[in-house]
Amino acid sequence: MRIDIPDNKKQIYETLISIRWGDMDSYRHINNTVYFRYMEQARIEWITSMGFSSIAEKEAMIMVNGFCNFYKQVSFPGTLCVKTFVGAMGNSTIDLINTMELVGVEKHDVPVMCAAGGATMLWVDLEKNKSMPWPESILKVLR
Repeated sequence: MRIDIPDNKKQIYETLISIRWGDMDSYRHINNTVYFRYMEQARIEWITSMGFSSIAEKEAMIMVNGFCNFYKQVSFPGTLCVKTFVGAMGNSTIDLINTMELVGVEKHDVPVMCAAGGATMLWVDLEKNKSMPWPESILKVLR
């Protein structure tokens, strides 16, 4: 089953992630679970780039759903350009989409889309263990 990546999305962040030798599995390509770590890393970098802590305190953004579509096998060495986009927004949820392109293996290489995925994120009051509306400071950035 493949999940459709929405056309209606706004790019909010971009980062480069170096593929590590240990990211590969016994088939000598990036293990499928590692793509979720790449998306997580991009989310954490985006959150901290806005001045928010990546350490949960009284309120936090938590992942309630995640998916990844795999398009091309990738191996070490290499660099992935991970782009983060905002998709649908609700009162307390937001869909974050990530695309991952292999870049810079050779100077003349064109980036190659190797995976795309995303996560539905929920803003939560951790003390009450309940969802709550997005803080205005985050909504400013997302809009």
